[in-house]
Amino acid sequence: MDEATLRNYMEDAVSEKLPILVKQMGLCDCERCKYDMMAYVLNKLPPKYVVTNKGSLFAKLDVIQSQLDVTILAYLTQAAEIVKKNPNHN
Repeated sequence: MDEATLRNYMEDAVSEKLPILVKQMGLCDCERCKYDMMAYVLNKLPPKYVVTNKGSLFAKLDVIQSQLDVTILAYLTQAAEIVKKNPNHN
């Protein structure tokens, strides 16, 4: 039997979109800034936990994906503005 893992799908959804936004907005792409933005967004979104086998998601939440994309991008934009104005590094 494959080893099962509990995973918050929202982490995957946000981390997929973050590099695109960082590039489009010309933001700092250091790990600290990216983690700060992800933390901001993940604290705004409700968690969506799924069980995975060998890292593969059983469900992709297709029914709400388009609305979820819009919500994630809105929160990422907010996070980007906050982190850009207040980076946690020099």
